[in-house]
Amino acid sequence: MRIRFRAVVTVALLSLVSAGSASAAEKTFGPFIVDDANKSVITLNGDIDVNSALSFRRALQTAPDAKLVTLNSPGGNVQMGLLIADDIHQRKLATYIPQGSKCYSACSFVFLAGNERKVDGELGVHQISSDAPDLVGAQLAISDIIEVLNRFGTPMDVMHVMFKTPPDDMHVFTSEEIERYHLNRSGDEPSGTATVVDVPAPSGTATQPSTASSATAELPMTSDLQTESRLSPLEEFTKRPNRIAIYTGLDLFGDDISSLRVDDAAMCAKSCLVMDGQCKAFTFNANPKIKRGPNCFLKSSTGRADGNSVAFSGRFLSAAEEDPSSLTLGTIDPQSALYDDIDLPGGDLSRRPERSAKTPLDCRLACIDEKSCVAFTYIKPKKECWLKGAIGTPIFGRGMVSGLKKLETFSPAKIISLD
Repeated sequence: MRIRFRAVVTVALLSLVSAGSASAAEKTFGPFIVDDANKSVITLNGDIDVNSALSFRRALQTAPDAKLVTLNSPGGNVQMGLLIADDIHQRKLATYIPQGSKCYSACSFVFLAGNERKVDGELGVHQISSDAPDLVGAQLAISDIIEVLNRFGTPMDVMHVMFKTPPDDMHVFTSEEIERYHLNRSGDEPSGTATVVDVPAPSGTATQPSTASSATAELPMTSDLQTESRLSPLEEFTKRPNRIAIYTGLDLFGDDISSLRVDDAAMCAKSCLVMDGQCKAFTFNANPKIKRGPNCFLKSSTGRADGNSVAFSGRFLSAAEEDPSSLTLGTIDPQSALYDDIDLPGGDLSRRPERSAKTPLDCRLACIDEKSCVAFTYIKPKKECWLKGAIGTPIFGRGMVSGLKKLETFSPAKIISLD
């Protein structure tokens, strides 16, 4: 557990001050990005051009202990893609295509080089293309591709798909194909033997891979020290939480794996974090009237979102996940939008009560789930739930509970780094 975690989260939850510390500096090398805050990851974001292989070497010199390369590229120069791929292969780096990212054409060589690799975005392949009618050059390029991909342990079926897809088309692998062709690979699976590929000097014109080492661009090697982490580099990036999104007034309802009573929201967050990845989110009920019973609810997922003005909720995010966007939903706040002994006559959505709702809570949730419902009235003596499409004039109704629905937008009040 990180030192001062509870203190940091407590301050954030109590103050929810939007001003944060300046983000760590990023260094850019062509399409490659190295974040000073996490030099174990190099990001490829953009086209692969004639300078990209040297740019990757410079990124490696800045981040010599890098373990993972994340990919978002439409492709580009074939030979540079192969050179970058071979550097990744001999260093046994992991490759990852995040959700929402695309790795097409020459970028696919880079992905397939990963000692450990995973597709959550899109992986696309096709034949190489050239504006010049150079048959010999095309044959040499295809030979290079086959030789390099064979060393990566690329399934033959993948190469068949690549070479039969026209250059003006793109075959994007489906989730079924990703599984069938074993495109995702863990670090303990064999990936072929490594061969050093020479990177051309900046002024040179040769673009063919070779097995000779370069005297002018020496590759910085990673340490052979064994990591004590139980997670592989790719698992570390995609599974280990590195920040937490905090929401006020939002209840993450359901999917509870544990409930307990704690002193504050920070302790609730800590209880979730120590569950070794099983807990993905939490809700803390800050209602001071609740003196007994659990007030901290640990969850296996974010479940269904609901409004509750006394709730603090948190969602743990990995480095592979983007910051969450705003969420708009219909809510019936149990603290401010429920009215005892009030009837809302008329406006019923159906001639019969909602059968699935046997309690006021069930009735409230049924109205939230029904898009056309704007209010409800629950008759306790009859255990009847009436969903409303229009709001009538409120009148006194003994033993009734009514609720009014409204649209609310929730954004993270703060996103706290755990690193």
